[in-house]
This record gives sequence, C-alpha cells and structure tokens, in this order.
Amino acid sequence: MNIYTVKAFGTDAPDADLKQMNIDRREVTAKDVEIDILYCGVCHSDLHTARNEWHGTVYPNVPGHEIVGRVTKIGSEVTKFKIEDYAAVGCMVDSCRECEHCREGLEQYCEKGNIQTYNGADKHLNKQTFGGYSERVIVDEDFVLHVPENLDLAATAPLLCAGVTTWSPLKHWKVGPGQKVGVVGIGGLGHMGVKLAKALGAHVVVITTSPSKIEDAKRLGADEVILSTDEEQMKANVNTLHFVLDCVSAQHDVNAYLSLLKTDGTLALVGAPEHPLPIAAFSLIPARKNFAGSTIGSIAETQEMLDFCGKHNIVSDIELIKMQDINNAYERLLKGDVKYRFVIDMASLKN
Repeated sequence: MNIYTVKAFGTDAPDADLKQMNIDRREVTAKDVEIDILYCGVCHSDLHTARNEWHGTVYPNVPGHEIVGRVTKIGSEVTKFKIEDYAAVGCMVDSCRECEHCREGLEQYCEKGNIQTYNGADKHLNKQTFGGYSERVIVDEDFVLHVPENLDLAATAPLLCAGVTTWSPLKHWKVGPGQKVGVVGIGGLGHMGVKLAKALGAHVVVITTSPSKIEDAKRLGADEVILSTDEEQMKANVNTLHFVLDCVSAQHDVNAYLSLLKTDGTLALVGAPEHPLPIAAFSLIPARKNFAGSTIGSIAETQEMLDFCGKHNIVSDIELIKMQDINNAYERLLKGDVKYRFVIDMASLKN
C-alpha cells in the first residue's frame, strides 16, 4: 500500500506536551475519501487519551475526532462524495460490519469494537489510527458525513462528538413535546444537550452546581434552572422529570438526580467519571426508575443529527484556537475554562 507523510500534532508520552510531528497516511483506496482538515474540535476524550488516563494509549498519539474539512481526493468506487464537498468525520472510521449491531446500523456498539478515529487499530497500515490534529485524513466513505451548507464549519466540528453523544440518547428515549427533560452539567456535552432537547420540543430543565451558569443556561434555551446545591430547589422538583441526561464526567451523586425522575423515568449517563458511581437500590426500586448509559451514536444517527442541526441552525458555542496553543487549551479544559468547546483552526498547522 502506498503511503505519504503529513504534518500533525501529537504526544510521545503521557506526561509530554503535544508537539508537531510527521505521521503516515495511506493513499486513497477504492472506497476512500481524502479530507483536507479545516477544523478539529477538542474533546475531553482527547486529553484523557493523550495522558493515558483511560489506559491503553499507544504512542505516538495524535488525538482529534471532531473533524470538518474539504474532500480533496476520492477512490474509484466512491459514490457519496465528490471533490470539493465539505465532509466530516466523528469518533469512528470503521467497524467489523458483520456483527449483529453493525448489521443493525449500530456501529458504535460493534461486538468486535469499532475502529476509533485515533488510538484505534488501523487495519490498512497495521498500526494505531491517528486523529484530526493533522493536515489530512483518509476514511472509508461509509464513515464520512455530509455537512449542511448553512452551518458555520468551525462551530460544526464539535457536533461530531458532543452533538451526537447527546443526540443519540435523546432520540433513543424518544424525548420530545410534552416531556420535561433535565440536563445535568453545562459543558461541552451539556450545552449541546440543552440546544437539541429544546429543538426536539421538550421542556428543558438545566441542573447545575454553578450559580454563574444560570443565565447562560437560559440563553442556551433552558426553560428552568435548578441549583443542585440548594436542597429546597431539589426537594421541590422530586418526581417531576421524564428523562435526565447526565453530562458530568467528575465524581457526583447520581442518586440526587435519580430522585428528580418520575415513575419509569430514565437517567442516561453520557459523562465518563474516572471512578465508579454508587447507586442506591432505593433510588431505583420504589418508582421503577432506570439508570442507563449511552455512547456516541451510529453513522446514520450522526448524519440525522447534522441534518437536524442544519434545519434548526444549531451549532456549538466555540472558542477558535491555533494548533500551537493546544497544550494551553488542555490546561484550561481541566479548569473548565471554555464556553463550551475549543476548536482548532487547522490552517495554523499548515502555516
């Protein structure tokens, strides 16, 4: 297989800064799309992986799975894209395509494990996959998304992870008109959860520990805000919500949020706390409540979400940065000092 070299930003060790490096990309094969990366979002998963906080990182590691760019080359059998199209790539670049979940169009739950955009198993080059902190990426057309023409490209990038990670559970649990939906935590995920739940027609209740986020929650579309540190407010809202989307990745008391659910209500966790969260039996048993989890979304769901965002003019709230500022952005990410997603202008890498 023919390969060529591109510029990228990555790290050689858990405690090392990200720096410029060269990586290999394959030349397009029959079903491949080559994308010149214009913007790449910065997800907390990037930081976790670069620093080996989830263990299993293969170095060198080049993060980035919120990719938006322009098609520069296509393989001979590609039918869904043409050169100059705007295209996007999210958290997956392939899957086994044969297991029950893949056949059902649920590649994110591939029984053999989907192939992640970075730190996955590159079956073409027989090494780890490298992500979007790079000049270009080559992906099978079946895992490439179309970008609605009316959306701002930079602010679209985080939809590829934060957008679909919140969209998938909202759709799976049929959130819509007549439902009261709680969103816990207003960060990269939570702010998208609020926008999408509101556009789906739900009455949206933001639950936050931060008084400073009350006004911003309302700006994002929340109908109500509950300060979870206020016992009286929490008590007043017991058994009032049909669904809760929990977007918190820090340690927190899930039982407090389960108490807000109605009978048969579901709390879906999309945040990824490092340590186990204790769940009390009596947070679930008396009212047949459900505690669930959800990961990203399928390719079909991702395209559905992008089309929905195009129709409703929904994008992420972003701060645009240069590639060279990524290490500072990671430090700020750890402090929650971003509203609400960093996006890298990849022209800075090329320059």
